[in-house]
Parts: sequence; C-alpha cells; structure tokens
Amino acid sequence: MKIEKKLIQELVGYLDEFNLTEIEYGNSDTKIKVSRNTSKFKAEENVSQKPVERISEKLKGTKVISPIIGTAYLAPEPGGKKFVEVGKKIKKGDTVMIVEAMKTMNHVPSPKDGAVKEIFIEDGQPVEYGQILVLLD
Repeated sequence: MKIEKKLIQELVGYLDEFNLTEIEYGNSDTKIKVSRNTSKFKAEENVSQKPVERISEKLKGTKVISPIIGTAYLAPEPGGKKFVEVGKKIKKGDTVMIVEAMKTMNHVPSPKDGAVKEIFIEDGQPVEYGQILVLLD
C-alpha cells in the first residue's frame, strides 16, 4: 500500500481552513483519518461549552451566554477593533460580540455594567446555545 502524501497534506490543510479538529477520508481501498492535538482546546471546552446551569461556582461573576448556535465574532469586521477585551469596562446593553447564524448578524448585549474578566472564545469560533462567551466582574 502506497501512502498518498499529497492527499494527507490536503486533509491537514482542511483542518485549518475549516477550523476542524479531525477529518476522515475513505474509499473502497483506503481509509485516512487526520486529527490535531486538541488537549488545550478540550480543557477550555470543558468550562466554556457546557450550558450555564452546569458551570461550577468557580466562575464568579456575570456570564454572557450565546443566545443561539452560530459563529462568534469579536469585532464588527475582519481586522476591526474588538468589541471587548479583558479588563475593559462596559455598560449594560453594549455589544459584547456578534453571533452569526444563517447570514444574520446577532449582536450579543451585555446584561449589566461591569468589567470583562475573561473571554472564552476566539474570533470566528463556532458556538453553541447556552455556551459562555464572556465573564464579567
């Protein structure tokens, strides 16, 4: 059996291009599975991707959660100024980020005045309903 290096390189490229952790390709003769080391991601995932009611009391503060499933954006446009950064003071109603779903940009407002304590997602990351996006003091 000859290993098709070009195919493997192409699959590895898809991991980055589509922000995947694993991809599998197969036909009648061959099956190739490519994955990346996700230990750091999984540690963060355990905290940020569980619904709010399951989060332990270790996260003290106001949790800003995703109202829908979609893709989260930290700025209004690529390369633009971020809505929030750790330490920034924000007011109730200020946009924390945008969650895009089905080509609709949904602004996620701050539920109260406060300072940004932690941001749990990265720009362009897929998010789930109920996932913690930001923690406020």
